[in-house]
Amino acid sequence: MKSLSELRVQVFADGADKAGMIELYRQPYIKGFTTNPTLMRQAGVTDYERFAREILQLIPDRPISFEVFADDEIEMERQARKIASWAPNVYVKIPVTNTRREPMYDLIRRLSGDGIRVNATAVLALDQVRHIATALRGGAPSYISVFAGRIADTGRDPVPLMKSALDQIAPEPNTQLVWASPRELLNIFQADAIGCHIITVTSDVLKKVSLIGKDLHEFSLETVRMFHDDAARSRYTLELRPEERQTCGALSVDQ
Repeated sequence: MKSLSELRVQVFADGADKAGMIELYRQPYIKGFTTNPTLMRQAGVTDYERFAREILQLIPDRPISFEVFADDEIEMERQARKIASWAPNVYVKIPVTNTRREPMYDLIRRLSGDGIRVNATAVLALDQVRHIATALRGGAPSYISVFAGRIADTGRDPVPLMKSALDQIAPEPNTQLVWASPRELLNIFQADAIGCHIITVTSDVLKKVSLIGKDLHEFSLETVRMFHDDAARSRYTLELRPEERQTCGALSVDQ
């Protein structure tokens, strides 16, 4: 089995924990970073711009995506242009729609046409991919983040959809497909197998990197030991009833 460094798909770390991001920056297989307002809130970030600028000073040479948080197209555009001005390695995340179901394709077209690197995000449907790819045509290098993990959450296999998304963007040399919201380490290898350009991976999934190619018999034994040790630590017991003593004794004699 290939190691992460041998895969074609680029692994981007997804999160907003400053210390964790810096630690992952030291890993050569991490080719970029993404975050979003939800991850930032979970990490306790209270000053959006200060956090972003600190991260960009510490990580100046790999792509980093920061997301607008407005719900109005005009304010989204203002935020996008401001965020893009912070550093040349910034990609600006623009949601495919606002909360009123209004598509942001025109905004994506304007920003990309003006040289701003866009990461179109929260994409789940193929018609959305098609419209975004058209909007990005001829513009700056950009990403389309399809939330394959959320697609899988609906009971649908995301792999055929991601393959179709790759076909749709194939004529657009400046556009790369991102496999977003993966749920397990296997997704990295699935993304690589279909030729997806990028996959965003959370720290919880990255913690399992050491398991790649692990011997399954050894893994089985470790699992058995875990169950046994946890039962011992909990001091579980099952009292032997009188009628069971006779049965167990008979079994011992038969054996």
